[in-house]
Amino acid sequence: MPAHYIALIFAIITETIGTTALQASEQFSKFWPSVIVVVAYAASFYLMALALKIIPVGIAYAIWSGLGIVFIAMIGYGVFGQKLDFAAIFGMGMILAGILVIHLFSATSTH
Repeated sequence: MPAHYIALIFAIITETIGTTALQASEQFSKFWPSVIVVVAYAASFYLMALALKIIPVGIAYAIWSGLGIVFIAMIGYGVFGQKLDFAAIFGMGMILAGILVIHLFSATSTH
């Protein structure tokens, strides 16, 4: 797998960790989750910058934000007990479908 996609994958993972810690920090009232937020977001933006050396910003951001939304929704459901209705699940399915369309059919996507 190309290095720019590895950087993007890890950018998504660290962004998901940061957002999960943001919920766990209880509005920055808990120290260690708050530290994790700052470190994870910094790592995510650094890794995203590495990916942007090759991947166009619109494509990278669509993948980064789209997968981040889906992963955070799953973590919210599994860890924090947040419920998802049919419309939310359907919408996230459409986001995933959009990412697949970009990756499989867009000439601007790097492979």
